[in-house]
Amino acid sequence: MDDNQLIKNIQNKDSKAFQTLVERHQTKVINICNGFVHNKDDAQDIAQEVFIEIYKSIDKFRSEAKLSTWIYRISVNKSLNFIRDNKKNKWLQSLDLLFVSDKNINNNSFIDEDKLEEEEKTKIIHQALNSLAENQKIAFTLNKYEDLSYKEISEIMKISISSVESLMFRAKKNLQKKLINYYQKK
Repeated sequence: MDDNQLIKNIQNKDSKAFQTLVERHQTKVINICNGFVHNKDDAQDIAQEVFIEIYKSIDKFRSEAKLSTWIYRISVNKSLNFIRDNKKNKWLQSLDLLFVSDKNINNNSFIDEDKLEEEEKTKIIHQALNSLAENQKIAFTLNKYEDLSYKEISEIMKISISSVESLMFRAKKNLQKKLINYYQKK
């Protein structure tokens, strides 16, 4: 079934058509969300919200864009909303960390130093990514994590290809600066 027929069937409340849409796009949506939030469980939760939004607003879909582009756009927006909402609650989480009991800190379990170092590198890269301007982060994430072309990114972000190129250039420069600064401090 092609996308146009799939959309028509979903608009007619065909649950099997919606299930087909979910099956076709679920992995990509989860990967997009994970590229932004860097947590598989959160990405799966956001993906559910994406598909709920798709189901609710399928009547508003205009066939001017490809279905996949529309789904990417919803995924990006839901991920960014999640990040914004979490920033508001982050200070509460940091307060919780202050009250961690000593017994949790002093456990004698074996710690794999290589794993800790790898986790630290990943955390630093995610922090650097999260500190980028929003459009730079979106373009970079879609290109590097989702392997989308500049043309596809321009369609999703509703900007020109040259604007995507500019965002990618600035994102790479900003990431370089942030990561060089971090490693020079070490």
